[in-house]
This record gives sequence, structure tokens and C-alpha cells, in this order.
Amino acid sequence: MENEEKQLIETVDEEGNVINFELFDIIEVDGQEYALLLPPDAEEESEDGEILLMRLTKDGDDYLFETIEDDDEFNKVEEYIKTLEDEDEEE
Repeated sequence: MENEEKQLIETVDEEGNVINFELFDIIEVDGQEYALLLPPDAEEESEDGEILLMRLTKDGDDYLFETIEDDDEFNKVEEYIKTLEDEDEEE
């Protein structure tokens, strides 16, 4: 992954502050895409690194990053991510 160029995503919080994240991965759960975002200076190997999970929706040619408000939806995606992590550990 060293040769891959980091894709930076610019988001705006509720207070209008611009926050930059690195797009770590996009996953699909039940037909809906979700983005895993890291602070751009986060180290990939960090165990306590915080990952932001956001729902992706398409708006014309653009993607919108939305906060997941529904706890059940968030928990379902979180469980899916954990199964991916477990599979990686087994390999």
C-alpha cells in the first residue's frame, strides 16, 4: 500500500469547521456503501487509531458522506467490519 496515493476527504462538521480525513476503505453492507475514514496523519498499524464510519450516498456524479444516525444500522456495519477483521487475523 506504500505506492498508493492517499485520497483525502474534506468534511464539514455541525459548526462549519472543515475536517480532513484519509479514505481508508469503502465497504458494502446490504447494498449500502460505507466509507471508513482516518485522520490523515494516523498510522495504519495503530491499535487505538480512531476510524470514522460514514454512509455514502450518490448525488449525481458526487458522493455525499453522511453520519449514521440509526444505532441499529451503525451496529450492523460495525459487526460486519469485525467479521472482516477476524477473517484477516485467520489468514
